[in-house]
Amino acid sequence: MDKQGLLDYLHQATARTMHMSAFQASQDLQARHRAIAIWLFVICLMVFAMVVLGGFTRLTESGLSMVDWRPATGWLPPLTEEAWQAQFDLYKHSPEYKKVNHGMSLDDFKGIFWLEFLHRLWGRMIGIAFAVPFAFFLIRRWIDRPLFFRLLGLFVLGGLQGVIGWWMVKSGLIDRPDVSQYRLAVHLLMAFAILGFGLWTALDLIASPRTTAEPALRRHAGWMLGLVLVTVFSGALVAGLNAGMTYNTFPLMLGDVFPPEGFQIEPWYLNFFDDVPTVQFDHRVLAMTTFAVVLAFAYRSRRAGPEIRRRATVAAAAAVLQFVLGISTLLLLVPIPLAAAHQAGAVLLFAAALWLRHGFRA
Repeated sequence: MDKQGLLDYLHQATARTMHMSAFQASQDLQARHRAIAIWLFVICLMVFAMVVLGGFTRLTESGLSMVDWRPATGWLPPLTEEAWQAQFDLYKHSPEYKKVNHGMSLDDFKGIFWLEFLHRLWGRMIGIAFAVPFAFFLIRRWIDRPLFFRLLGLFVLGGLQGVIGWWMVKSGLIDRPDVSQYRLAVHLLMAFAILGFGLWTALDLIASPRTTAEPALRRHAGWMLGLVLVTVFSGALVAGLNAGMTYNTFPLMLGDVFPPEGFQIEPWYLNFFDDVPTVQFDHRVLAMTTFAVVLAFAYRSRRAGPEIRRRATVAAAAAVLQFVLGISTLLLLVPIPLAAAHQAGAVLLFAAALWLRHGFRA
């Protein structure tokens, strides 16, 4: 082999090595992103469970059983009868005990205490499940700068959610034995924000398929996602006002499209947040509108690509399920298991709508 041939050979060998190195680096990056995405999917599942557990806590009226907040030291429940009695004595000063549960026994108190304790404990477990792998990925240098700030933002939102939860509970420890429907709505929407942010980031990391379909279809998907969130907000107001316990007929509200006793609060705009008939009417209208918008998208997507059609079908199925759960919950006077399933259905519909919107390029 002459000198030129040797140089050509070395050049080709170097190019092959660089190509293999780049390919291996790409494979390593994809593997790391898959690991981080799986971790985020697990966090999202834990948040989903947290929302369902929170629903049971609210529906069983257990949320005001713990009248103090010890974010750093509240890992253990009362372990002795003396500790239980001390916790019960604190509860006796609350409006809920004085106006609703006066005279309840210590054993009855334990029954409502455990759900709220598990709800708070699960929140702490989510924090650990996030913080420990996050630190591991940082130490291994698997996280680049843009992803670091996204994950840090997610961690901050999780911590803020704990503060919002206590802010909500405090509203039921002053005068009335119920939490503020406004604070309940903020608490629920923050849970959806955390889940949505985590799910979107995970989908980005696994390079979820995306399409450049017509802009009108993309806008439809965006409006759908926003409408789901607005409906969730109105549902939180219904829950906070116990508005689901009235007008338990469908599609009319005890024979009326809108009950005559509604919209009586001044100033007028407070009716949309404080008036039971108006709040339930709004939720009905928003739910039916959301249902129609999701089904309309499924119909419009029949000429889109197979991936968008598949996601639209999932969203439509989630909307049908949620619509049936909502009507059943109303007609059956809000049985706890069905009402909790309805709250879980809202999360599933939101996740399906977000997955659908993620399928479009920005």
